[in-house]
Amino acid sequence: MSAEARKLRLHFRSYVVIPARLASTRLPRKLLLAETGKTVIQHTYESASGAGRPLGVVVAADSQEIAAEVERFGGRALLTDPAAPSGTDRVAEAARHLPDADVIVNVQGDEPEIAPAAIDLVIGLLEENPQAVMATLATPIRRRQQLEDPACVKVTIAANHQALYFSRSPIPHARDGYEPLLEADPPRFHQHLGLYAYRREFLFQLAKMAPSPLEQVEKLEQLRVLESGHQILVGVVDEPSVGIDTRADYDTFVIRALNR
Repeated sequence: MSAEARKLRLHFRSYVVIPARLASTRLPRKLLLAETGKTVIQHTYESASGAGRPLGVVVAADSQEIAAEVERFGGRALLTDPAAPSGTDRVAEAARHLPDADVIVNVQGDEPEIAPAAIDLVIGLLEENPQAVMATLATPIRRRQQLEDPACVKVTIAANHQALYFSRSPIPHARDGYEPLLEADPPRFHQHLGLYAYRREFLFQLAKMAPSPLEQVEKLEQLRVLESGHQILVGVVDEPSVGIDTRADYDTFVIRALNR
């Protein structure tokens, strides 16, 4: 670790912000489902609270109903503009109420099984690399079907952990065939995971940036960061956490939770 990084770490303060919308599209009101005895938002809050590096966890709620639920289980909630165009905007709004935060970690509200170690990993990347403004995660891709699925966002990563590009297409392109490379060690293909850590001032800057050309083509907001000339660092984890998008996802989560 450089002298600059060591100096930064002495004063490094981070918070987790969980953007929470009530009217989700595919599974309305999913954050308030409670068939395990706890709501989804409570599970996510408690999982995020297990991380060792952040000073605290805050829910950026778009409704009084979600804010009331967070306060009911003893969490901290901040009401944000219901018309916020994206989760990033909601996180940036909440971050203005956290003046002592150097880094903000964006954890999706529908990630009840988020690993605390994953949160610590993205914060650690920014602690150790003062030149980077943002960090995220990836996990190896081992199946051809997953590699070719446009819903699975891929990322190529340099040896210094820097993201080179994000795409819905298979990257890198394997001119001599994909099958041997899917089993390679170290992995050649990585799936991007939607956990982000931002430096405070860059988060505010990002929320004001217009969509970039490549972002508009791929429909991937993180390309806005790369196109503006900034670095995104990528940490690699063995397994992704499973988010809840559909009723089937939630039913599977309930079974796992009740069998623990």
